[in-house]
Amino acid sequence: MTREPLDVPAVAGRPCSVAGALEIIGDRWSLLIVREVIFGNHRFGEIARNTGAPRDRLAARLKALVAAGILEQREYQASPPRSDYHLTRAGRELGSVLQVLREWGDRWAVESPPVSVRHHDHELRVGSVCAVCGERVRAADIARSMRVDGWDMAGPTG
Repeated sequence: MTREPLDVPAVAGRPCSVAGALEIIGDRWSLLIVREVIFGNHRFGEIARNTGAPRDRLAARLKALVAAGILEQREYQASPPRSDYHLTRAGRELGSVLQVLREWGDRWAVESPPVSVRHHDHELRVGSVCAVCGERVRAADIARSMRVDGWDMAGPTG
């Protein structure tokens, strides 16, 4: 499967995919915008109402998410011209990130979970299964290594 990489600005410090992702979606408003589009709210007014974002900040974040390839604009009215926002493939893949954040937030950030997410007849709980071998992923079975010259897991080597 081929994909178009997003245009991620270089970040200082350790070469890291997490740092690159946070350069694109690492602020509160970006992830809340993606949440709203996942929930089916595609228009500026809906997104503004449901995120609580200041309108100028929301406009800037929407523009940045479109430029980054997370959202795309689709014209829904020609006169006057009006567009709404839809997730690209990269944006849809953020759904699993938001699900894990929701579960963490349900456990650690709120008194009572405000949203129920169901999978068939039960509450959805995300688990980690290796897509290659099908085994359940346990922390004790994970090994990490740097693939960038001049770095190891402790930091820069030179």
